[in-house]
Amino acid sequence: MTSTYVATAGEREKRGGKKPDLVESDRMRAENSLGRKLVVPAIVVMLIVTAFPMLRALYLSLFTYSLTAPEDREFVGLSNYLTALTDPLFWRDTGVTVLYMLVTVAVELVIGFAFAMVMHRVIFARGVIRTSILIPYGIITVVSGFAWQFAFSYQNGFVNGWLPFLDSDFNWFGESTPAIIAIMISEIWKTTPFMSLLLLAGLAQVSEDMLEAAQVDGATWWQRLWKVILPNMRAAIMVAVLFRALDAYRIFDNIAVMTAGAVNTESISFLTYRQTIEQFQLGIGSALSVLLFLSVLLIAWLIVKLFKVDLAAARQEG
Repeated sequence: MTSTYVATAGEREKRGGKKPDLVESDRMRAENSLGRKLVVPAIVVMLIVTAFPMLRALYLSLFTYSLTAPEDREFVGLSNYLTALTDPLFWRDTGVTVLYMLVTVAVELVIGFAFAMVMHRVIFARGVIRTSILIPYGIITVVSGFAWQFAFSYQNGFVNGWLPFLDSDFNWFGESTPAIIAIMISEIWKTTPFMSLLLLAGLAQVSEDMLEAAQVDGATWWQRLWKVILPNMRAAIMVAVLFRALDAYRIFDNIAVMTAGAVNTESISFLTYRQTIEQFQLGIGSALSVLLFLSVLLIAWLIVKLFKVDLAAARQEG
């Protein structure tokens, strides 16, 4: 019944008709009411913990304020934002940050889906395999960053020895491109298990009856993947991509440990840190943090719009 409804709605939408309205059932109303009751306490706690720092950052971004001369604080309005948006360094770091996000999330999505398929299908030693895959995610990011910095070191690392096309004394952190690649590899290794865990939850929602019916109809494995598995995992994929994209856009730890922002590997988060903590410029640093927050909201909105997931249909309601 559900698949017929979705197909019919899609056909009507393609023909220019309106999508039929979903009738809210007693079950849907009860679930919505329960959802609101569960979410409200978390929202209240988040507002208490985050509202003051956010409002304080917004307030400080309107001033020229340095901890080295706090008495010279002066209201400048949006001048700090104008300074940031007209600075080539800001846009260079934004481009590097977007590059980190796009590459790492894309690679993690592919590898994470492969891991999720293995964890979903394996029967023997399932618990051991799932635990082994999740080990990297349990390691503190700073610790994994130091480990990968050692691995890519040209003095005593092992990566150069594993790659025969590189010189043994090749310095990964001497130029921008190899340094960015090294940081991406460390990020992918660390967070792919998180992606696979979210995708595994989505795979569990794919109906085995639909897969068996497609197989009986003569569909190949690739056809079942593209026509049955991925469409039914659309909501889970959106959640996985959303969470990882927002996290990857705020990348900081690996950069701080492996390069400290040298050779043009700096992200927006690290630029904000340098301005606020190292140079004591609270005004411009607060403006950068507000711009980072707005960028995260924009990315979240774009991802949700890109996937166009109907959550009611994904829950098989209506």
